[in-house]
Amino acid sequence: MNEGRASPGEIVTDIPARLDRLPWSRFHTLVVVALGVTWILDGLEVTLAGSVSGALKESPALKFTNTDIGLAGAAYIAGAVIGAILFGWLTDRLGRKKLFTITVLVYLSATAATAFSWNLWSFLLFRFLTGMGIGGEYTAINSTIQELVPARVRGWTDLVINGSFWVGAAIGGVAAIVLLDPAIIAPDLGWRLAFFIGAGLGLIIMILRQWIPESPRWLMSHGRIAEAEAVVAHIESFCPPRPAAALPTLTLRPRAHTPMSEVVHTLFVTHRPRTLVALALMSSQAFFYNAIFFTYALILTDFYGVPSNLIGWFILPFAAGNFLGPVLIGRLFDTLGRRPMIAGTYILSGLLLAGTGYLFAREMVSASQLTLCWSVVFFFASAAASSAYLTVSETYPLEIRALAIAVFYSIGTGLGGIAGPWLFGVLIDSGSRISVFGGYLFGAALMIAAGLIAWRFAVKAERRSLEDISKPLGAL
Repeated sequence: MNEGRASPGEIVTDIPARLDRLPWSRFHTLVVVALGVTWILDGLEVTLAGSVSGALKESPALKFTNTDIGLAGAAYIAGAVIGAILFGWLTDRLGRKKLFTITVLVYLSATAATAFSWNLWSFLLFRFLTGMGIGGEYTAINSTIQELVPARVRGWTDLVINGSFWVGAAIGGVAAIVLLDPAIIAPDLGWRLAFFIGAGLGLIIMILRQWIPESPRWLMSHGRIAEAEAVVAHIESFCPPRPAAALPTLTLRPRAHTPMSEVVHTLFVTHRPRTLVALALMSSQAFFYNAIFFTYALILTDFYGVPSNLIGWFILPFAAGNFLGPVLIGRLFDTLGRRPMIAGTYILSGLLLAGTGYLFAREMVSASQLTLCWSVVFFFASAAASSAYLTVSETYPLEIRALAIAVFYSIGTGLGGIAGPWLFGVLIDSGSRISVFGGYLFGAALMIAAGLIAWRFAVKAERRSLEDISKPLGAL
């Protein structure tokens, strides 16, 4: 270890180097499990919301239209946007760990309340609040992943954790099969019970997270060097590193917070090319995913006549492709490199989406065949979308990492995620396959353009320390 003070108000530390040299241990596995459960929660939440769309239309109390379903998806995303900004700002000020509890409590309360919705406006309000909780989770957790995992496996770990969203999607699909079967549960009760599953999973998350420590990097940036040292020593106890020569040190001046003027200057002046990449990746994947997945059940029910209680069976292969993508090709982001993999997955996802949309428009595929096509498309698109969060969370300075994630998540999702579900709801309501195909082509163009931007401007961050990729604002 090598901690000390170079001069009053300054800290010299080798904590980042100690974290990056660690071998993979049980601690890192536990981090993956505890944080991955959050994305399972998000996947469950989004899948249930999509799967119950048919039940919401048939509900005697709600009687939703396709446009109402699209509005509900947009309300959830709007809440996530605002929640990300609010909680992202607090995460950089108060710490990663404190925000875990707050955001989960917001989610728990709101998703439970959704089950008691009595009309469109109450449902939209509760979905909005649920989104706020999930949006806050994105900022705190992606910051924590980056700051606890060794540099050499940071890419694969981040992609797998974010990809675990689709484990939740599979669980949600199976749950929907039972909950939406009128022979088992009354139709107007099944969709209400569906939302309680998410609340129950939220309680499990709170238990799993109790042992996750505060980020040592965040602690040192706030001058709490003794606490940071204790956390690193605890992590090292899981698998003591081999003795090594003196590690590189970092000298920094701790700060309680970063002025917004400095945040804006850093994002839009100092790192303007990185910001272009972040905006392109986040907005294109948000439109791609939210437009298609939030309305996936509507495509099956309206164009293929699939009963709403059977939608879950079609979600399973779709979810499998999404989860296997990051798991099987995620390591290439650390070996082959960020730039070729990000560009490649984005461009290929766009081309495959255009091809699948053409087959749908020409009525050349059945519901089952369309699902298999989507599974292939999202095998690559899932890795692409996860790499957007990886890119944003590792290419900006430590002091504004959570807020940077929040800003680009919010801008990207606001541009692509809110408009997408609403637009596709309208296109599906038109009853025209050609109109829906036009929406798919637009999404494909966005993904291809983002891939080209990444190829030109993305940072080569593979196997590099976070502090090497982006020097902390307080570094001297």
